[in-house]
Amino acid sequence: MESRDIIFSIVMVVSAFVLTYEWLGRFKYSPANALIVLSAMVMVGALAAMILSVDMRLRKIDHILEAKERSLRINVQSVEGNLDKRVNEVLVKMDEMMDSLDRTRYR
Repeated sequence: MESRDIIFSIVMVVSAFVLTYEWLGRFKYSPANALIVLSAMVMVGALAAMILSVDMRLRKIDHILEAKERSLRINVQSVEGNLDKRVNEVLVKMDEMMDSLDRTRYR
């Protein structure tokens, strides 16, 4: 979790406080009713925590996918190297057999 995420969460909670307090004051409702203001702050705080939680989960999944991609890439390179070796061995044997067939045909 980055510091800017925490700062944005704090800004969300403070703006919810100011918005709720001013909104209640505008309609001549008792702005001293702290329960409404507190519930708005808790709601926005929970929303910020949920967003941060989703962000952390997505980062974790991204790291897991990167690790799997890296291991898959290494495995593919290893299989490719083994396949190249075997194909070269088969080609060498085929060349030897072709040479031996050419020799026997020209005799």
